[in-house]
Amino acid sequence: MPPTDPFPFRDPALPLDKRVDDLLGRLSPDERLAMLHQYAPAVPRLGVAAFRTGSEALHGVSWLGEATSFPQAVGLGASWDESLVRRVAEAVSTELRAFHHHRPAPVAPDRGPISLQAWAPVLNLLRDPRWGRNEEGYSEDPVHTARIGEAFCRGLAGDHPTYLRAAPVLKHFLAYNNEDDRCTTSSGVRPRVLHEYDLAAFRPVVASGAATGVMAAYNLVNGRPCHVSPLLRDELRRWAEPTGHELFVVSDAEAPSNLVDPEHYFDDHAESHAAALKAGIDSFTDHDADSETVIGRLRTALERGLIDQADVDLAVRRQLELRFRLGEFDPELDPYAQIGAEVVDSAEHRALAREAATACVVLLKNDGLLPLSGAAQKVAVIGPLADSLYEDWYSGTMPYQVTAADGLRERLAPLGGEVTVAEGLDRIRLNSATTGEALAGTAFDLADWGEGVLTLRAADSRRFLSLKSDDTLAADAAVIKSWFVNETFRLEETAEGTVLLRAVHTGRYAALDADGRVRMSAERPEDAEHWHRELLRDGRAEALAAAADADLAVVVLGSHPLIHARETQDRKHTALPPAQEDLLEAVAAVRPETALVLMSSYPYAVDRAQRHLPAVLWTSHAGQETGHALAAVLCGDSDPAGRLPQTWYRGDDELPHPLDYDIIQAGWTYQYHRGPALYPFGHGLSYTTFAHGELALDSDTVGRDGTLRAALTVTNTGTRPGTEVVQLYVRALDARYQAPRLRLADFRKLHLAPGESREVAFELPAAAFAHWDVGTGAFTVDPGEHQVIAARSAEHLLHSARLTVTGPAPAPRPALGRPLAAVDFDEHTGIALVDASKAHGNAVTPADPATGATLRYRALDLTGAARVEADLARQDADGTARLVVEADGRVLAEIDVPTTGDRYAWTTVTAPLTGTPDGVHDLRLRLHGAFRLGDLRFGPAD
Repeated sequence: MPPTDPFPFRDPALPLDKRVDDLLGRLSPDERLAMLHQYAPAVPRLGVAAFRTGSEALHGVSWLGEATSFPQAVGLGASWDESLVRRVAEAVSTELRAFHHHRPAPVAPDRGPISLQAWAPVLNLLRDPRWGRNEEGYSEDPVHTARIGEAFCRGLAGDHPTYLRAAPVLKHFLAYNNEDDRCTTSSGVRPRVLHEYDLAAFRPVVASGAATGVMAAYNLVNGRPCHVSPLLRDELRRWAEPTGHELFVVSDAEAPSNLVDPEHYFDDHAESHAAALKAGIDSFTDHDADSETVIGRLRTALERGLIDQADVDLAVRRQLELRFRLGEFDPELDPYAQIGAEVVDSAEHRALAREAATACVVLLKNDGLLPLSGAAQKVAVIGPLADSLYEDWYSGTMPYQVTAADGLRERLAPLGGEVTVAEGLDRIRLNSATTGEALAGTAFDLADWGEGVLTLRAADSRRFLSLKSDDTLAADAAVIKSWFVNETFRLEETAEGTVLLRAVHTGRYAALDADGRVRMSAERPEDAEHWHRELLRDGRAEALAAAADADLAVVVLGSHPLIHARETQDRKHTALPPAQEDLLEAVAAVRPETALVLMSSYPYAVDRAQRHLPAVLWTSHAGQETGHALAAVLCGDSDPAGRLPQTWYRGDDELPHPLDYDIIQAGWTYQYHRGPALYPFGHGLSYTTFAHGELALDSDTVGRDGTLRAALTVTNTGTRPGTEVVQLYVRALDARYQAPRLRLADFRKLHLAPGESREVAFELPAAAFAHWDVGTGAFTVDPGEHQVIAARSAEHLLHSARLTVTGPAPAPRPALGRPLAAVDFDEHTGIALVDASKAHGNAVTPADPATGATLRYRALDLTGAARVEADLARQDADGTARLVVEADGRVLAEIDVPTTGDRYAWTTVTAPLTGTPDGVHDLRLRLHGAFRLGDLRFGPAD
């Protein structure tokens, strides 16, 4: 109970900062320190309750029981519909409020209620479609991601001027797009990519005030862990300043401990936690509910002088501000305090889940097969996802499930249609060669997810065979959803014609113990039990029979969100599992009228389907209403409204290395990819036709700080209502830098009745043409010719208009008078970007010292330069290390790099320039051996 004497912090009439000041001042130093852990304890003497950061709410409330399940984030991104996404987030935060008010605390009553801080949305860009967490992001494009992300934030937060319904936290800062070894890999992000791409997804959302916090990412950027990145302060907090509210920055789970092990970035946890706090981490999500370990480390940091009380107070202030905004101290004024438990899975939210799932379906190809006719038809729904829905790691528990087969059956039955289902899965029994007994006493439906990975679903109960902690097996898993997936296995054939059962998670084989029980305990094949594989039903034959007997086949293929690609695991490729590809080919051979539905968390290279099938669709794992949504689109009740939020590459496209984050040089995304896509960014077909008028600009010139109006008229020329997404792209012509092929500047989604026309107008600031100028360290809009393009996708360009940006020509980069940062290159080969110190700064080093690296700097004015100074660090004396400075192929200087003894021990070496050409030239640096290069400075003769 709160104390009877009111404190000023409880007076809602006071300004927010005064209330925070008062409460902070009443907390003892120990009470403040304790608030830095995820589980902030109560302060009974002040009537302050316990507080816990973080509830997962990416596409529904997660991990807390049944809640309305909306499409995955990548599916919401495919809607290109900010209004819809905002309404989805409103529903999610309303249900989160209900959980907060009406469900028990997740750990214990004294550890805080279900948190109203929502760890969503994810703004990481979908650079590489093999990313294991692809389903969590919205798009490969920063403008699209920021627009959808801001809409989701505003839906979570609500519209009240004082109080938040929930507090959105943006994930994961920064340049996080790989899972394999994610805690120790470094994303090499050059300044142009940093500012034009990765930061560009976060910047508008933070600057708008829609977000209340940010979560730092597990990975390193340029050799420095994100949890101690100066970008937290230099960028994120700077963007937030004009909003009037501070960002509350939280760590990812266990990431503060990772700074010592496995990253070995700091020697001990007191040092690492101090560095994280000073960098801007306000709350430490570490050691689960064990607060004392983390607080003990921070207490040690205080005692050692690594942090001071002001550092602690600043973080606690940010937490308290958020708690006031969530209404914790004003329950009688909180407009969301009375939300009831009945909102969870309400009829309204069910309808919204259906609407959202429908809006996210993308029609990739249609040669006239779709929509299905209204006449009575016999439809075979085939494939491993025909009659199943799956949850991903951040899904809530679906209250009910409408599968593709369910949806089509419900839709077609009143018309006299008939739906048959054939999953294409072999039904087998595994009989012990020793005892003759069937494994788990049942038969299994065997799903092949590729790369030898199988699931075995009990034929009688539809539950999955699962590995238990004591190495026994039981067919009792209703869903596959655990941090360590225990429901995937391999069947390895032997020379004797039997098979061995092997668990993917442990790598161990099934064997019989002394009591005859099956345990996954054998380390070697020689010690494993042999099993006779008995085929009870040929799934492929059943599917082909169903297809041959039908008027049309709908083949539903795709992914399980916890197999092959998930948090901690990236995909190795973009191909469909061979068993699925073979099933599709066989079905299409007997029933040419086959539509492929891909239900997945990511793109697939379905080149063959595109060549040979009449219809292809994609949906994400779209939640409880997936089947109704697919039926509505397949049957034409809804126009396909989704558009792809990322490029679907062709199967023969050689994708760059997953750790190559330089989208410019590597050729990632529609902006820089150098070949035609299988399905381009923004692609999606309609059942109707549209005419697009010419794109008109209100002026063919614009100043560098100006704005212009771009408009065109769109007409539905078909006989059906339809949905169109007009996409506005820009590009620079004859740029002095490596410009994107195209860059999305704006988009608009339209719903048009047959014959309806509508003008679509865009206000386009000249800043849409800006690029990060490495010569000035700022965004700039170059004068010259540019193009504005109206399009239906990044490869379906409709109309364009040229314009001229006016202004003075950019000056060449001066060699004298300012440092030349090594990282501010224009082109590179063989480099790695690294940290110049643990606290700030970036440097360049050869990725392979044996082969060396090169850097190119365009248009450097060398007039008057007679010497060069280079900031260098070299840890080891092994081999030789040399920096060569060249211009126009002529060597100007060669510097032997001395040993400094540590990667962060810097020295400056000066060398005279030989035959320096006056004027503007391209500078090239060649780096040989193992050393780091920081800044160069050119000077005149002494």
